[in-house]
Amino acid sequence: MNETVIEVSIAAAPSVLWPALRDPSLIRRWFGWDYDGLDDEITQIYGTAVAEPDAHTLELGNGDRFALIDQGGRTIVRMTRPPQVPDDEWYEDITEGWTTFLHFLKFGVEHHGLAERRTIYLDGPLIPGESAASILGASSLPVEAGGRYTATLAPGDYADGIVDFVSSLQTGVTIEDLGPGLLVVAAKPTVPYRAKQELQIILATYDLSADEFDEIEHHWKQWWDGRSRQE
Repeated sequence: MNETVIEVSIAAAPSVLWPALRDPSLIRRWFGWDYDGLDDEITQIYGTAVAEPDAHTLELGNGDRFALIDQGGRTIVRMTRPPQVPDDEWYEDITEGWTTFLHFLKFGVEHHGLAERRTIYLDGPLIPGESAASILGASSLPVEAGGRYTATLAPGDYADGIVDFVSSLQTGVTIEDLGPGLLVVAAKPTVPYRAKQELQIILATYDLSADEFDEIEHHWKQWWDGRSRQE
């Protein structure tokens, strides 16, 4: 099997982005989502990485390798994953996770200078008749990244912004009223250990007060719990 390559182009120099791969306090601003074990996870993944600062490359313990490639005012952040081995059943899930996180890195740097964020994470089976597209009110979304949209999201919220990225399983859209924030809706890969199709949602918000964030988080989780009871 071939290596898997994931990459994003970011409007920043490699020297600006390099700390985002090395400083745990910056890594948590784009990697993963808020939960009690995030700092320990970052230490586990990045703590033993082999770094070459002059070359702007970083190899993680499992062989995943970052490279920052200077494009004269922009940087390609390239993640190269070793070929999947037969007993690695989580390979596709991890690949999709890196796709999500690299887009959060790009968004966080370009829109907020990699400022602190607060995230909402939802995960679970799709209910009958539901799809990743329906969560986003996809009938009103442009097909390609870069187009502006207005939509009523599944929780009932009006949203407007830009389609940030589209891949085979994921769609990311900005939400102007949340900082702007970035909402990523991802259908999980179909794999033998997953009995039915599942959905993952990560919503990153910026510059909200604690009360504003708590209200939004409660609203989204209330919607999620309500639709889960329809399974």
